Amino acid sequence: MKPHPDQVPVRTCVGCRQEAGKQALIRLVRRAEGGAAVDGTGRATGRGADLHEDAACVDLARKRRSLDLALRTTIPPELWLHLLGGASLSPSP
Repeated sequence: MKPHPDQVPVRTCVGCRQEAGKQALIRLVRRAEGGAAVDGTGRATGRGADLHEDAACVDLARKRRSLDLALRTTIPPELWLHLLGGASLSPSP
């Protein structure tokens, strides 16, 4: 069932717990081989979590370990640096 054209999918940021439109958040997924990756398409299969691109939200998620808990995996330090650095948010190979 497709949403009505006026409706925007709403997700909750795991860092600040605020709701936002799907397009305003970064989606991260747990990979089958372990670890996590940025989902640039927003459609990757697997357990996902959404996070604002804002450094404050990323920092909150790191301190609270909310991203680790939501994805049920340990987030590697490289991914935290990637999120904090605001580098290209394309999916990892």
